[in-house]
This record gives sequence, structure tokens and C-alpha cells, in this order.
Amino acid sequence: MEPEGPGHEKMPWGEGERLQKVLAKAGVASRRAAEEMIDQGRVEVDGIIVREQGLRIDPENAVVRVDGIRVVVREELVHLALNKPKGWQSTMSDDLGRPCVGDIVAERIAAGQRLFHVGRLDADTEGLLLVTNDGDLAHRLMHPSYQVSKTYLATVQGEVHRSIGKILRDGVELEDGPASVDKFQVLEVDAGRSLVKVVLHEGRKHIVRRLLDAVGHPVTRLVRTHIGPVVLADQRPGTLRVLGRDEIGKLYEAVSL
Repeated sequence: MEPEGPGHEKMPWGEGERLQKVLAKAGVASRRAAEEMIDQGRVEVDGIIVREQGLRIDPENAVVRVDGIRVVVREELVHLALNKPKGWQSTMSDDLGRPCVGDIVAERIAAGQRLFHVGRLDADTEGLLLVTNDGDLAHRLMHPSYQVSKTYLATVQGEVHRSIGKILRDGVELEDGPASVDKFQVLEVDAGRSLVKVVLHEGRKHIVRRLLDAVGHPVTRLVRTHIGPVVLADQRPGTLRVLGRDEIGKLYEAVSL
């Protein structure tokens, strides 16, 4: 944590919101528990530990952390995990009338929320897609310089030998340049097919399919299960869930926001 100091600029009397109220509204803790956290030196505002009760902050602009993890306190921000079904388009609308992500969030858009899907999954790929109305977060999560890892489960043709992992980690030359994975694990080998786990931070189009194809194991099913700290778990296809406070905080930390 940063050292204590006078760094947070106090707001004029009557403006802003009391810090413990902001923490309670963000779902961190009850007001009473938030006051105890402040007493314990666990809360930072704009990089400075706050021990003063009743400090007023501007929730729109203040950067608040609890135990070092960013707490997103702007009420209008929306962060959702969507399980994209196979065959659905990663778009907010589709000229051909095919099912798309926009259909799943239609009620929220009708209610006035301006939502972005973070990156895309091709139609045949299933799994985790993040949806938010925070353009800065969406942009950084898609930008290769922040290297947010993504995990996929792939069912592939053929029985994958464990040596394939080293080849993929060392890097494979594709038509648009070299690519590699961060981690690779063979989970199951069955007659004529295998289930593998691939972790990488690459964002190029069809990158997992192209990598596995390049080492002789074409993909027959592909599911994205993780984006950074966010996990698909047992969420049903076609459903949304609101991200938890810790997930949101860690996503912002991952892209230095």
C-alpha cells in the first residue's frame, strides 16, 4: 500500500459523498464495517490511505481501493459475463437476422444502457464474453499491451502427445507471424480425439484454432472459460451474470485502471 499522507484533496463542505456510504453502496460492506476498514487503514483514496471518518469523495473520479484491490464505485457502470452459445454472432445486431449477443442484452439496451462486448468469439466458439459500458476498460482489455490471459478448452482431432505443449509454448510460425501459448495441458485422450486446455494472451482472429491446426490437431469444439480473473464456471449458455466486486476490481487492476 501507498504511505499515508495528505494527498486526497478534500471536497468543499456538503459536496460529494461520505466514503463509508460510497463503500456500502458499492457492496463492499455495511457502513459500520466500512468505518472499521477505514480505522484499520485498509482503504485508499487516490493512492493515499484514509483513516478519517466521514471524508467526502467524488465517486465519479476518485480511485478507491480496499486491501489494494480497486473498488468501482460509479453507479452507472455495468460489468457482465455472458456465455455465448455456439452459432451465435459476437455482434450487437445482425443484418441477416442471425442470433447475436445483442439479443441477450436487448432488455438492458432498451432500458438505455450503452453496452460493448469486449472482443469477440467466432460463431462456432462458445463461452465467456465480457459486456460492459466502460469504454476505457473494454479498450484496454482488447489491447495486446496489457496481456490479459484467456483460457480455452478445445476438443481436437487426434491423440495429442505431450510434446505438443513445448512446441506451442516455444512458438509456431503462422501466416501473419509467430504465435505462442502461455500454458498448454492435455486433459483427456480418447480414441481419435483429445481435450486440451490452452492459456494465451494473444487476440488475433481464430488464434487458438490456427495454432492447434498448425500442430496437426484441428479443433472440433472450442469453449472460452476464463478472461483474466473472470471464470465462466457453470453459467448456462445464453445467460448473463453481473460480475462480482472482486472480479471487477481485479479486471481494472489487470489493465492499470
